[in-house]
Amino acid sequence: MHPPLSPGLSSSGQRITRRHLARLAGASALATAVPRGVAAADGPATPAPRTKIGVSTYSFWQFREPRVEVEASIADAARMGFDGVEILEMQLGDDRSNGRLQRIKRQAFVAGLDLIGLSTHQGFVSPDPAVRRDNVAKTIRSLELAHALGIPTIRVNTGRWGTSKSFDDLMANKGIEPRLPGHTDDEGFAWVIDAFRECVPRAEALGVVMGLENHWGLGRTAAGVLRVVDAVDSPWLQVTLDTGNFLEDAVPQMEALAPRAVLVQAKTYHGGGKWYSLDIDYPGVAAMLRRHDYRGWVSLEFEGLAPAETAVPQSLAMLRAAFA
Repeated sequence: MHPPLSPGLSSSGQRITRRHLARLAGASALATAVPRGVAAADGPATPAPRTKIGVSTYSFWQFREPRVEVEASIADAARMGFDGVEILEMQLGDDRSNGRLQRIKRQAFVAGLDLIGLSTHQGFVSPDPAVRRDNVAKTIRSLELAHALGIPTIRVNTGRWGTSKSFDDLMANKGIEPRLPGHTDDEGFAWVIDAFRECVPRAEALGVVMGLENHWGLGRTAAGVLRVVDAVDSPWLQVTLDTGNFLEDAVPQMEALAPRAVLVQAKTYHGGGKWYSLDIDYPGVAAMLRRHDYRGWVSLEFEGLAPAETAVPQSLAMLRAAFA
């Protein structure tokens, strides 16, 4: 231990004057004004905090019957040691009363969990203006739902042409599907961009960030996602980066989205994937995100065939090690 300082002396033995104290106070204020991860002129960047790991309620359900209730998923997440929970909106079912939403929020709070995201579904790739208007209204309802739950971001989609016979067929074709006859991708992107521009004012008013995910359709590639986000040009539309939805050139595509990411969804496939399995280098993903000073949440999306009771904790342990 260092010996105590004499009154009025600094650690170097210099007498502290009022002018010296004023300089110290000014330097302290400047340091607190520098954003996290940004280096001051004479010092290194602030070290990043421990990465917090959440889990999507989808990991416990995967659209299998019977539906797993959100409340049960929150209880499992707390028991398994997660830091937060991302809610799949469709998993809420029909009861979205304010009373239930507030009970869910209280359950998570008492369990020491943050509610970190709301994963929603919408589709703006339609030549029918009425369909697009309905999906704008649906997205705004999702923003309001997230606000009621105290959730800071929702996952949003571009939507797709809908020419595949089923989602299984879409996955068999690596997420690629033909356009609607007589229409172009440029038209589709214009519909999507206009729709999100309509949603931005409500997102801003509620303080809920929309994160456009690389999730098939026109958002299947990083270029497609960024085309929309850059055109809308709003801090209230950013990116939800899904590590498991790039089936070609995954690493450079993830790298392209990382600077705009507000949430990262991390897929795992214990027992083999429902549609496919990817060998994702999570230590490499973690290093890439650190290079881009990503400080947000990582949300596990378990999409394997193994029982969630064993596979989800195994996935958590792997992610903890990768992001340590």
